[in-house]
Amino acid sequence: MFGLFKIIIALAICSLANVIYAVDWNQYRGPDCNSISKENLKDEVKEFKTLWKVTFNGGFSSFTVSGDKVFTLDKKSAQGILREVCVALDANSGKLIWSREVGIAQYDYPYDASPYDGPRSTPTIVDGKVYVLNARLGLFCLNAKSGEVIWQRDLVKEENAVNISWQSAASPLIVDGLVLLCCGSKDGSILGIDKDSGKTIWKSGDFGMTHSTPTVAEICDTKQIVFLTQQGLVSVLPSNGKVIWQQSFPRASSMAASPVVSGDIVYCSAGYGVGSAAYKIQKSGEIWSTRELWRKPGNKFCNQWSTPLVIDGCLYGIFGFKQYKTAPLKCIEIATGNERWAQDGIGMGNLIYVNGRFLVLGDTGTLYLIAPDKTEEKVKALEGNCWSMPAYANGKIYLRSHKEGVCLKPL
Repeated sequence: MFGLFKIIIALAICSLANVIYAVDWNQYRGPDCNSISKENLKDEVKEFKTLWKVTFNGGFSSFTVSGDKVFTLDKKSAQGILREVCVALDANSGKLIWSREVGIAQYDYPYDASPYDGPRSTPTIVDGKVYVLNARLGLFCLNAKSGEVIWQRDLVKEENAVNISWQSAASPLIVDGLVLLCCGSKDGSILGIDKDSGKTIWKSGDFGMTHSTPTVAEICDTKQIVFLTQQGLVSVLPSNGKVIWQQSFPRASSMAASPVVSGDIVYCSAGYGVGSAAYKIQKSGEIWSTRELWRKPGNKFCNQWSTPLVIDGCLYGIFGFKQYKTAPLKCIEIATGNERWAQDGIGMGNLIYVNGRFLVLGDTGTLYLIAPDKTEEKVKALEGNCWSMPAYANGKIYLRSHKEGVCLKPL
């Protein structure tokens, strides 16, 4: 009997380990919207095996992963018109499962006049549905299995949304059954849209939209959604859209990095001379307040589009403005702004954190596996401009450039 009990316990432990190991990367910046994976990674990675590689026609959308499917946005020509498309790939082979048109692929100031310009947003997958916000503020809900349109909204026509230069780049955030986004409408710029019906449940405020994807956080024991708008940081309750606090922050022509939350501290940043800042959020009774902890203006200390992540009170991220091929990875104390260390030569890429190590994708396609002591392994994984966020799901790494996608297995 005791032996059987031990076997049952062992099986339970194995099942728990499998659950911890296999976690979907279902949205931009991962399952908890913080660029941190819940999965394990081998203590010693000797190589990265390429499982598959595919080509794309353009864009800076990242991969998201749900079950045996990988999703991203691409573009294609249909009847002589370039269109954005959401594609579903087989996670094990990279083979195309379905493709669905989700809007016109036409942009201001095409990147270097390149044919590889394209969608900037990343799909979100929840409950078997794929949510896409295209560059022209069209919002789509698709069936994850077939790609069929369940519902769609034209936010410009239906909500008087106001787009921005380079068009929308934010990804849909889904919290408590609502799709949450900022559309820039003076009639209510922050929207809570029912994820199943597409109906607007609430609208709030008058804030100019940016390229930044909002983040969900619990601050002062209150669940909230933090946006970086043209007016600065804005936090709302997901249940009704009530604005509970605001903090001004200088506006730039593009504000693309997401707000980063660590306890009661919120960090934000932008390029184009703006720089970075951190604010302490406080609540006394029903009154919310903010206090600046530090601010560093200028392009040297900024995140242009790469959102840092926070571990044990320190920000880790790609800092710099248009420092292609050379931008450093830095470790910054979020409460003080003090720099602990920097590692040059990464470029304007992105990073995530997996089981004690950083997976950093440099802008020229080199993948770095960096330990806390700054020892590293690296491999050339992709060609093209790699401005997209890495994804890690079910023990595999998914990376994108503007013209390629690859799946790697750490061995």
